[in-house]
Amino acid sequence: MPTSRIARRALLATATAAALLTGGLATLQAHAAETPQILATPTVPPSSYPGPGVVTGDIGVHDPTIVKTPAGTYLVAHTGDNIALKTSTDRTAFRNAGTVFPNGASWTTAYTGGSRNLWAPDLSYRNGQYYLYYSASTFGSNKSAIFLATSSTGASGSWTNQGLVIESSSGNDYNAIDPNLVVDASGAWWLSFGSFWSGIKTVKLNPSTGKRADSTVRSLAGRGGGAIEAPVVFKHGNYYYLWVSFDLCCRGASSTYRIMVGRSTSSTGPFVDRNGTALTSGGGTQVLASHGSIHGPGHQAVFADTDAEVLVYHYYTNSGASQLGINLIGYDSAGWPFVY
Repeated sequence: MPTSRIARRALLATATAAALLTGGLATLQAHAAETPQILATPTVPPSSYPGPGVVTGDIGVHDPTIVKTPAGTYLVAHTGDNIALKTSTDRTAFRNAGTVFPNGASWTTAYTGGSRNLWAPDLSYRNGQYYLYYSASTFGSNKSAIFLATSSTGASGSWTNQGLVIESSSGNDYNAIDPNLVVDASGAWWLSFGSFWSGIKTVKLNPSTGKRADSTVRSLAGRGGGAIEAPVVFKHGNYYYLWVSFDLCCRGASSTYRIMVGRSTSSTGPFVDRNGTALTSGGGTQVLASHGSIHGPGHQAVFADTDAEVLVYHYYTNSGASQLGINLIGYDSAGWPFVY
C-alpha cells in the first residue's frame, strides 16, 4: 500500500476517534462526507444490476445530461420543449428550473416540422462558460441538425444561440443528433453524434468557437444500420471509453434500450469491446439493461464527481413514465466499467 494512502487512512482514523469523543455520530458523518477521495473505486461488480440510486423531486426526464457547476451544485438539461432544465444541490433532490429558450428557438423549426421539442442536449462547463449542444429533428428522419448555445450562468433565458454545428439530410449516411463533446488529453475538441443509419460519428471542433474545425466525418461505431445512438466519450486512466445505447427507446415499459461500452487509447478510436470486437462491426460490452421494474435504461451521460464517476440516464417505470437514473461507476480488474 502506498505511503500516502497509509497516511490518509491514519488521519481518517484519528479524525474518526476525535469525532466520536467530541461530537458523536453526526460529526463523524459530516467528516466522512467531506473526504470522499478516501473511498476506493470498487473493482468487483455486483452479482446483478443495481437499482438506480435514490433521487427525489422533479425526476421526469428523457435523454439527460448533467454538469457540476463551479459552485458545486448540479445542472441537468434534457429533451423537452425548448430544452428543459433541472437543478440540484446534492445530486439527490432535483427541481425544475425552466427552459433554455423560454422564448422559443425559431432557428430549429425547419428540422422539427414546427415542433418546439428539442432533443438530447449535451452540457459541459469550459473556459468560464456553459456549452450546450442539442439536436433538432423528427422521428425516423435524418433531416437533422446539431446546434450550439452558450451561457455564463446556465440559467433559463440566459443562453445565446451560437448557430448550426452540423446537419444531415437524406443524402447523408448518418444522422446529426445526440451530440457529445469530449476534450482529449492533447486539448483537441471532438463532437460525437449519431443514431441508426451508418452509426456513431465524430467531427473535430475549433475550441475558440465550438464549431467545426474541418469537413472530415470519422466513424466510431455502428451496427450495420441497426439501433445504436447516444454516444458519450469519457476518459478513465489510459483509455477513452465510448458509451452508447443499443436497441429501442421511447416505447415506455416496452423499451429495450441498454447501455454498452467499448474503449480505445485514442478519443477517435478504434474502439473495441471486452472480446476485442470492433464497435464499428457491431461490438459492445453491456453495462446496464432492463431488470425488474427498470425498463430500457439508456441515453446515458458520464461525469466525474468528487466521490466517484457517475452514470446518469433515463429509464421507464412499469407505468411507462421516463425517470432519472443515477448510479456510480466502478472498474473491474481488467479495466472494464460496471455500475453499483
